[in-house]
Amino acid sequence: MTEYLYQKLKYYAASGHYGFHMPGHKRNKSLTGAGLPYDIDITEIEGFDDLHHAEGILKQAEERAAKVFHAEETHYLINGSTAGILSSVLGSTKRGDKVAMARNCHKSVYNAVLMNELRPIYLYPQIRGDTGINAEITVREVERVLTEHPDIRVVVITSPTYDGIVSDVKNIAGAAHKKGAVLIVDEAHGAHFGFHPYFPKNGNQQGADIVIHSLHKTLPALTQTALMHMNGEITDRKRVRRYLHMLQSSSPSYVLMAGIDECVRVLEESGAELFDQYVPLLDKTRKRLEGLHSLELIETKDYDRSKILISTRKCENRKIFTGKKLYSILNKKYLLQMEMAASSYVIAMTSPADTAEGMERLASALEEIDRELTRCKRNERSNSCLQNYREDANEQIYPPSQAVEIAEKARGESIPLGDCTGRVALEYAYVYPPGIPLTVPGERVSAGTAGTFRRYEKAGLRIEGTGVPGMIEVLIERE
Repeated sequence: MTEYLYQKLKYYAASGHYGFHMPGHKRNKSLTGAGLPYDIDITEIEGFDDLHHAEGILKQAEERAAKVFHAEETHYLINGSTAGILSSVLGSTKRGDKVAMARNCHKSVYNAVLMNELRPIYLYPQIRGDTGINAEITVREVERVLTEHPDIRVVVITSPTYDGIVSDVKNIAGAAHKKGAVLIVDEAHGAHFGFHPYFPKNGNQQGADIVIHSLHKTLPALTQTALMHMNGEITDRKRVRRYLHMLQSSSPSYVLMAGIDECVRVLEESGAELFDQYVPLLDKTRKRLEGLHSLELIETKDYDRSKILISTRKCENRKIFTGKKLYSILNKKYLLQMEMAASSYVIAMTSPADTAEGMERLASALEEIDRELTRCKRNERSNSCLQNYREDANEQIYPPSQAVEIAEKARGESIPLGDCTGRVALEYAYVYPPGIPLTVPGERVSAGTAGTFRRYEKAGLRIEGTGVPGMIEVLIERE
C-alpha cells in the first residue's frame, strides 16, 4: 500500500502522541492563535525517515517523483532550486575548473562559480532587438565554446528562461556529451514541462545529466520546494549528493516535504486531467490576446507558452507607457498582480491552478487598456531582429573570486551605476526578479550595460546586489 507523507502526518497529529522533541511549538496551535500547520510540523522522529539518509517513506517519495518526472534519481529540495544548482555545479567541478555557462544564468550559478573559484566561459544568447529579451542558447554556441576550451567538463544553461525562452536541450546535451561534459539544466521555470504536448519535454527526457525544477513556480507546491534530478553515467552523483547534504538544512521541514509529495501525488494520479483543463484555457487566452493592437503578446518559435508576456513597445508614447506603468495599472486599477515588470513588458505567470475567472479578468483588463491606447501607432520593426549579445558584452578581466579579493583589500570606489562604462566592477548588480547579473565582479562594464542601468533606473526598476543603492563599487585603476 502506497504511503504518502501528508496523510501519515495528519494521522500522527490525531493519534494522541505527545512530543518531547523539536519544534518548540509542540504542535500546539493555541499558543499563537495563527492558522499555521503546527499539527503536522515535526522533526525526524520514529517512522518518518530522514531526508539526508532516506530509507523509508521519504525514499519512496523521491523514487515516486523520479518516475513522474522521467528521471533516474530525484532528490527533494527544501532550500529551493538554489540548493540544487549550487550542489550540482560544485559537485561536478573541482576548484579552479573552467565551466561553460550561459551569461543569463541565475545568480546562484555565479555564486557556485565564486565558491569553487571556477573560471567561467560564457555562452552568449542573442538579444531580440525588438524586445530586449535574451534568445536561446544555440547548439552552435555550445559547440564553439567546447571546441575553443576542450578542458571544459561542465555546461550550465537555463531553459526555459525567466522570460520563457526554450533552448534545444536535446542537441545541446549531445554536443556536451560528445566532449565528455556534464550538462546541467536550470529548468526551475519548467517544472510543468513533459506533462502535455502543448509544452516541451523536460530536460530528463532530452538527455540532460542534471535537471533542477522549482515545483512552486508553475505547479501546486509550497514556496521554497523544488526537485533535483540526475541521469546517466557522466555525473559524479556521489559528489553531488555530498554537497546537497552540506547545503540543505539539517532540519528539513516536513510541511514542505509533504507539500512536495502532495504535488507529485496529484501529478501522478490526475496530471493528465489537470493539464487537459489548463491547456485549452491557456490557449484560448493567448489567442484572444493575439488581437491586441497597441499592446502586444510576445511570442517566439521556441517558447514556454505558460508565460504571458505583454509588451508596450508598439505604443507611440512607449517612453511614458512603460512595462512598469502597465504593471502598476493592472495592479492598482484591476487588482491583477503581475510576476514582473521590465522596461518594456510585463510577465504574467500561469499554472494549472489558474481559473477561468482569473484568465477572463486578465484578458479583459488588457483589452480595455489596449483600447485606451488606440492612438499608438504600430512599430514596423521586424520581430526577427536579433542582435549579438557578445558585441556589447562586458569583458572579463579577473575571475570573480579574484575580484572579490581585490574588493576586500579596499581597492575600490563607489560611482553611480550609469557612469560605470569602462570600469571594472567589483560587485554584482541585477534586477530581481529574475536575478540575472548585469555585472559580475571582475568584468569591465560595457557602454551597453551602463546604458541598461540608466534605462532601468529611468523606468523605475530597482537594481539590487550593490552595497549602496544607485552606486556600484569599481576597481581603482592607477596609471
